[in-house]
Amino acid sequence: MELYFIRHGQSKNNAYWNDPDYRESPDPVLTDIGIEQARCLADFLEKTQLIADGKIWNIQNRHGFGLTHIYTSLMERAVHTAAPAARRLRIPFAAWVEIHESGGIFGRDGERKLLALPGPSRSYFEQNIPELALPASLDGVGWWNRAFETEEEAHQRAESLWVELLSRHRDKEEQPEHRVALISHGGFFVHLMCAILNIPWRQASQGMKAWFVLNNCSISRLDVRGNEISVAYLNRTDHLPDHLITG
Repeated sequence: MELYFIRHGQSKNNAYWNDPDYRESPDPVLTDIGIEQARCLADFLEKTQLIADGKIWNIQNRHGFGLTHIYTSLMERAVHTAAPAARRLRIPFAAWVEIHESGGIFGRDGERKLLALPGPSRSYFEQNIPELALPASLDGVGWWNRAFETEEEAHQRAESLWVELLSRHRDKEEQPEHRVALISHGGFFVHLMCAILNIPWRQASQGMKAWFVLNNCSISRLDVRGNEISVAYLNRTDHLPDHLITG
């Protein structure tokens, strides 16, 4: 299995992070820059989808990606990053609720702070992204509707997600290799990497804290071959022009 983790494009919360007058959104949409980043990502993946020669060592994907599956978080910034690429590639495109950002959808200030909120309903996705395969559990109420998720719960979710990924997509005899893209979130990536590599959450040596930095619409790749995991590259952004490199 080749696993490609793609962070969503720039959201309004990303863009106005340092603005004291901005009120954070529980489920922010993409900015104009984020929409442009998603288009660049779709252009790049479409142009590089075909693997030119399967016998050549392709650890940097210079000879193509050959993606077979795309999964997206149901948060708006992820769905609208994933959709343009999925439409271009015309490969299986499905929602995976468990790859949402840490915390879930919750109030950000005042009386609603940390209060769980519903998120978009099935009808929203069916009307706006009809090609997206939705979970049967998604109804008219919304996909979240749970309590605020703690960091411990997010890490447990990442561990369970990793087990499920291997169950679905690990190499099997007489099955073509799966090349899977997850369009997800920077905070969840840290949890997932710690779960995959079996390292403590955010802990580093000498009493320091660790973090895996991802730019918007960056691509990271991990390979699973037999019983080995290889980190091929992290936070690749060479498919974006300089003015679209955002944090």
